[in-house]
Amino acid sequence: MKKITKAVFPVGGMGTRFLPATKSIPKELLPIIDKPLIQYAVEEALEAGISTLIFITSATKHAISDHFDPMPDLRSRFIDEGKPHLAKKLDTLPLEIQRVFIPQGQPLGLGHAVLQAESLIEEGEMFAVLLADDFIEAKNNPLSRLIEAATSNQKPTISVEKVSDDRIGSYGVIGAGPWDLDVTQVSKIVEKPNAKDAPSNYGVIGRYVLPQSVFSVLRQTEMDHNREIQLTDALQHMMQVNGLQAVKLSGQRFDCGSQEGFVLANLHVAMQNSQLKQQIMAYLSK
Repeated sequence: MKKITKAVFPVGGMGTRFLPATKSIPKELLPIIDKPLIQYAVEEALEAGISTLIFITSATKHAISDHFDPMPDLRSRFIDEGKPHLAKKLDTLPLEIQRVFIPQGQPLGLGHAVLQAESLIEEGEMFAVLLADDFIEAKNNPLSRLIEAATSNQKPTISVEKVSDDRIGSYGVIGAGPWDLDVTQVSKIVEKPNAKDAPSNYGVIGRYVLPQSVFSVLRQTEMDHNREIQLTDALQHMMQVNGLQAVKLSGQRFDCGSQEGFVLANLHVAMQNSQLKQQIMAYLSK
């Protein structure tokens, strides 16, 4: 099997929960302290061996491309001014990494966004999908573990975590078979069920490793009642035909697509900085 070297980043969403900030700033560029969400996701992918980054974007999100530009003039200025620490902050992406930007056109769901990458994925090739909204802090790279499991069993593989009953209606939820350490074969997958109807309390989160064959399934997947093509529907079909497996997330995830998750992620990272922690504790003590 070919090595997994390509990752798709669906970044064409409108970020309505963060308006008016996202009127001009892509939500993926909202920072966790001083580093944007998309940067964290890209760094996770690079560490897992990804060398081609495929951004499924929209006409209003040129700033994401700008963020990953090397900006040599500004770098030279910082060096000349004796500010190498600032120059280093401009190194958002190694020069040898390939970037591809594909306009989604209309935001018609995650499945539709993934489908836009079809021309860049070869037959028999597997690829990763990362949602930058999911900010994950873990000792071991979450995507690396997903790639390892997918390569070992030659099946589409998704990342899941336990979610509370009050949040379960916001997730695709799996029916899980017996766990082999952190891997299970998925017996069912349901999009945003009621807690009482959910097949388990394991919700799908924004990390996937998929085969090239997912594109033919997505092309035949009908739009839902919101006129969106759901990746969950395609995964359910693939589960029935060739099987689907899930890997339990080992780490802490913050849903930065919500204001609550975004604030908590910033607080979590800030508390790991001794100076910021001291300032936060002093403020809270008042």
